Amino acid sequence: MLIEAGVITPQQLDAALEAQTRSGGRLGELLIASGQATAEAVCSALCRQQGIAPIDLAEAVPEAEALELLPAEVALKHRVLPLGFTDGRLHVAMADPFDGTACDVVKMFTGGAVERLFAPADAVGDAIGKHYGSNVSRMIADLNGESEAASEIDLEDESPVDLASHLQALAREPTVVNLVNLMIHEAVEARASDIHIEPFEKTLKVKYRIDGMLHEMSPPPKHLQPAITSRIKIMGGMNIAERFVPQDGHIDLPTARGPVDLRVATVPTVYGESVVLRILDRATALIGLDNLGMPEPQLSDFKKELESPHGIVLVTGPTGSGKSTTLYAALTHLFRPELKILTIEDPVEYRLDGVNQIPVNPKRGLTFADGLRAILRQDPDVIMVGEIRDAETADIAIRSALTGHLVFSTLHTNDAVGAVARLMDMGIEPFLIASSLRGVMAQRLVRRVCQHCKQPAQPSETIVRRLGHRLEEHATFYEGAGCRECRNTGFAGRMGIFEVVTVDDELRDAIAGRATTSKLIQVLGERHVPMWEDGYRKAAAGQTTLAEVLRVTQDV
Repeated sequence: MLIEAGVITPQQLDAALEAQTRSGGRLGELLIASGQATAEAVCSALCRQQGIAPIDLAEAVPEAEALELLPAEVALKHRVLPLGFTDGRLHVAMADPFDGTACDVVKMFTGGAVERLFAPADAVGDAIGKHYGSNVSRMIADLNGESEAASEIDLEDESPVDLASHLQALAREPTVVNLVNLMIHEAVEARASDIHIEPFEKTLKVKYRIDGMLHEMSPPPKHLQPAITSRIKIMGGMNIAERFVPQDGHIDLPTARGPVDLRVATVPTVYGESVVLRILDRATALIGLDNLGMPEPQLSDFKKELESPHGIVLVTGPTGSGKSTTLYAALTHLFRPELKILTIEDPVEYRLDGVNQIPVNPKRGLTFADGLRAILRQDPDVIMVGEIRDAETADIAIRSALTGHLVFSTLHTNDAVGAVARLMDMGIEPFLIASSLRGVMAQRLVRRVCQHCKQPAQPSETIVRRLGHRLEEHATFYEGAGCRECRNTGFAGRMGIFEVVTVDDELRDAIAGRATTSKLIQVLGERHVPMWEDGYRKAAAGQTTLAEVLRVTQDV
């Protein structure tokens, strides 16, 4: 069947049969492992062989009664979508109809016979996000119609013990549990980086940060605020009875896209606790240097800096500019079993195999500076410091780089050259900076033009002039018209724009002589390619817009 479908050749089948004779195992699994067939192609062939019908989920409209039988988190975990009933049998679209565990779970929740249908894994994931995501709005609409009395509590009059037990009971209500779970899964499917739950006098607002911008969603009923906040705090292992001091927590969540970590942070406001959940998707964050979008020759220059036996390499930019992703990509690029790599981070966002990662814990006396001192006694080859925040950390990092270690860190500056002035402001002697600094990279994140609604657009000459360019006669720029795929924003996803400065002998002499930032740029001359130049080139290639480049670089 695979040969007839053009998936494999007869010769590939013969080779797989020989491998099966030697090592055993299933033929389909061997073809997948060797890269000769995809899991989807093998599953599709097995379904045809077993008489399991395929279904096009783009055209399917699940029945509300069927969706209500299976919680969103179960559907996502097992990649199944209930569609509807025929003759008492529940039709279920499955990415793997031969997954016995998934079939048993569906039967347990639905209590009846199941008719399996096959759909590709991506289609099932998209459909789950689409139909269960819309369930958030529908559930909120239903909850808004309910009596508020059931969830009202007098937070001020109850004793701490009574309050804690009351909040726990509210947080375990099935409607609240499902609402919070659906909210999180919807945000993950929408590629959101954060969920913001903001209390106001008469409303409770929910916003998702998608591609760096906040999008307001359907607001839950105000009377569910204590229950929703308590549910999230229970999931994050936080103290639900403490409402007047900031708290931090952590949630591990399985999704159809793989495991997702959520960092939870609460702060007290005049109308209750404001909650932010930072979504850390390991699958999208841990990427290689070659996939960051860094152009040549900047990529080659940055790789050369990473290959230095010692010295310090800095990545600069404001909060949310992708610095951590770049540092992790650099560590992944460097990793070899013969290297001892240690990091100190606040917090450890993504776990790297083979790398010793230390979380900062100021409450127990472990600061960046203290942790860095301890790291030096571990005989490391490569050290990553999550952020240089103060003079003490900067001094230890610089001296570590001078004593034979390769050090990576981040710094909050507007551009790459400004890192030198920032270190001097911290009290680091210029000759120490000149001796240790190998290179600095500055970066920003710009939104990508949506490929589904991309269309030619003429930028205004004001924007072009502000970027320091003249509009090229034959250059074609693009923008997104707005469509369902991009939530009518015209953008889908983000990419980096970069500026790399490699410290050579000429620049080192200028730094040692306390040269100003403008003088250092003069010394660099044509070697200096500013961030907005990289952004302009990417806009001219149709990847982003000039307005987006200006938005993120106007402070440079």
